[in-house]
Amino acid sequence: MSGRRKLIVASNRAPVTFGQDDSGQRVVRRGGGGLVTALRSLVSHHDVTWISSAVSAEDAIVAEEAEGKAIAETARDGSPYRLRLVAHDPQAYDLFYNVVANPVLWFVQHYLWGLAEAPDVDQGLHNAWSEGYEAVNRGFAQAVLEELERQPDAGVCFHDYHLYLAPSFVRKEAPEATLAFFTHIPWPQPDYWRVLPEPIRLAVHEGMLANDVVGFHTERWARNFLRCCWDIAGAEVDFHASEARLEEGSTSVRVRPISVDPEEFDELAGSGAVLAEEEKILDSRPERLIVRVDRTDPSKNIVRGFRAFELFLEAHPEMHRRVGMLVLLDPSRQDIPEYSEYLGAIQRAARSVNERFRQDDWLPVDLRIEDNFLQAIAAYKQYDVLLVNAIFDGMNLVAKEAPLVNERDGVLILSENTGAHEELGRWALTVNPFDIAGQAEALHQALELPVEERRSRLAAIRAQVRKHDIAAWIEGELEDLEAAASRGGTRLSV
Repeated sequence: MSGRRKLIVASNRAPVTFGQDDSGQRVVRRGGGGLVTALRSLVSHHDVTWISSAVSAEDAIVAEEAEGKAIAETARDGSPYRLRLVAHDPQAYDLFYNVVANPVLWFVQHYLWGLAEAPDVDQGLHNAWSEGYEAVNRGFAQAVLEELERQPDAGVCFHDYHLYLAPSFVRKEAPEATLAFFTHIPWPQPDYWRVLPEPIRLAVHEGMLANDVVGFHTERWARNFLRCCWDIAGAEVDFHASEARLEEGSTSVRVRPISVDPEEFDELAGSGAVLAEEEKILDSRPERLIVRVDRTDPSKNIVRGFRAFELFLEAHPEMHRRVGMLVLLDPSRQDIPEYSEYLGAIQRAARSVNERFRQDDWLPVDLRIEDNFLQAIAAYKQYDVLLVNAIFDGMNLVAKEAPLVNERDGVLILSENTGAHEELGRWALTVNPFDIAGQAEALHQALELPVEERRSRLAAIRAQVRKHDIAAWIEGELEDLEAAASRGGTRLSV
């Protein structure tokens, strides 16, 4: 694809967030999250207007000063882009984010509910859907429509589970717009969506089908989505062509596995800050080091990982004092009860392993709960075994990041339910995330693999990630958008 394209990017998080320093002066901080990092390079090559929620108090002030319009911003590499912050009603945003998006949609899409006990769908959820999730999505749609009036030939790229309804609101007012959506988390099978009341699950799928193209990380998630379009929304589905049609609208479903920027990790791995963190790890590391880097999210399956390590230590007393598990966790969504409760379960599970097996100066589990990306990079360099045992995961970029910089011929243990497994599974040790005995055996196998096999597995993962990097993902996304635009024509609203 040649030339610069006009793009409107819509995501809950912005590429930057505004705050104040100790003196009360406004400061601009780099936005967090893998999605923002992945999309940031778009602004270097295209004319981007980025629409996001005004999350911080200072964000809201910036949005008010701009009178709801976009402001000029500059990326880290000096590239200009336009940023439009949408200031939602605080109560509506709380319902949207803390009642619907994360405790409901996230849990549905990661199969996190034990259905005998949860969820209980009460009137509160119905109210949160209409007064929170729908209201925030309408705010996004209105901002997109106003930007389309300014540049009607721009392509619109919606991202992730926060914005399922916005495309249908835009489609009703702008039937000729080119709309694309990328979902960065798993898409469950139709029956699991039936946990949600029919109006909610139908609205989600109709919102997705208002797009010209929808993207997923894996064939597995894309196939589930097509099945849901047929079973839940009543769409006509061509599984061979990977397309769904609802009324007069046709939606192409595409698979584009997201990746990382290898050059960024090469640069970070040799930086002074990471080397300093690495020295701290070297000062205390045992002979063999198992590493995991995650958020404290129930989907990451951290507690079962500790239980598997406990089983491993029980079965292999010869490894006592020789092996340790370094666990680096970024605290996540602690305003949501399910997440704060899971953090407590994590701490209890780590304490249980340590109380059972610790000896003198040997502590089997080194649990660190803090947001420290540089420390994570240092740990990536030092692992002998990397444990990624997520229950379900859209991709899991840790599985791609860490092998790029590892210096110990480290072995990747990878859950079969991660998106990364579709790409990297042949070179990893595959585990079922619910099988703690299997995970314990995988830890033993990983530590015992001959060095030649360890080295060849690691080299293959590196080659795959370097070839299929974030630039390739972005190019694929824009090719899909370009193909949708070239089809042209007016779609009826759904």
